[in-house]
Amino acid sequence: MIRQLKQLLDFRQGGALPRIAVASAHDENVLLSIREAASRSMAQFILLGREGDIRSIAAEHGVSLCETDGIIAIEDIHDDAACAARAVELVREGRAELVMKGILDTAALLKAVLNSDTGIRDREIISLVSIFEVPGFDRLIAVTDPGISIEPDLNTKRRIIENAVEVFHALGYEEPIVACLSAIEKVNPKIQSTMQAAELAAMNERGEITGCRVIGPLALDVAVSPSAARHKGITNPLAGHADILLVPQIETGNALYKALTYLAMAQNAAVLIGAKAPLVVTSRADTDEAKLYSIALAIRVAEYLRQKRR
Repeated sequence: MIRQLKQLLDFRQGGALPRIAVASAHDENVLLSIREAASRSMAQFILLGREGDIRSIAAEHGVSLCETDGIIAIEDIHDDAACAARAVELVREGRAELVMKGILDTAALLKAVLNSDTGIRDREIISLVSIFEVPGFDRLIAVTDPGISIEPDLNTKRRIIENAVEVFHALGYEEPIVACLSAIEKVNPKIQSTMQAAELAAMNERGEITGCRVIGPLALDVAVSPSAARHKGITNPLAGHADILLVPQIETGNALYKALTYLAMAQNAAVLIGAKAPLVVTSRADTDEAKLYSIALAIRVAEYLRQKRR
């Protein structure tokens, strides 16, 4: 069971190295993360973007763009939307197994992924799973969905849970604990997230959501701190031990993501689930280390899904 992000770097996929199409690769942190991933023989990369900028940034930071160093192709594309479309096309053609977001907006990448004619959507709901290694915690904690679903309804939240649980299964967690976050621990008809949380927990008890244990509604402190749960008189033994935090809406998820990153100084990795290939999707401001961990996470999830489909 993976408890530290650096453990992701030890994973080795059998057979040929996976090929990753990088949309808008003309970015320092993107290229640095690719260099490190290639040096560890994790993957091969197809770089899509402004070739002149890619070569200039690579030269400045000592990044080799040779095939022997993991770069199997560079395609000169100057438009972000065209980069995203080409990355998706490479997956659809079987020339790449994964897509990585470079220095472009997530919406531009999603538009290509979700295109009804040329996209690679594979499930009803696509969602982002962001995993954090938080100082002082003995386990990884995921936040979902901090970047895709704006105001998810009950069915969407169910699918978001299922996507996140699959990621945790890939990390070796047999039955991760999912906490449905809200402002309070009691069901209040005036707070829709409390009602949805209670129903999701009930669906889990009825066997409609499987492979995990779902609790809620819970405030954040009760979800991650056994001490807070005891002080508030919460008797559920799962309280305080959440592995996955299901946020009520995108504002909460986005704020929590950035609070963990910039205030708690947590390391993170992120993967987008629900397409025919996992997508490496991090914030444009994330470090090269976060992007490296995200590459490793996506490779591991892709291999898990490949084995599962056999």
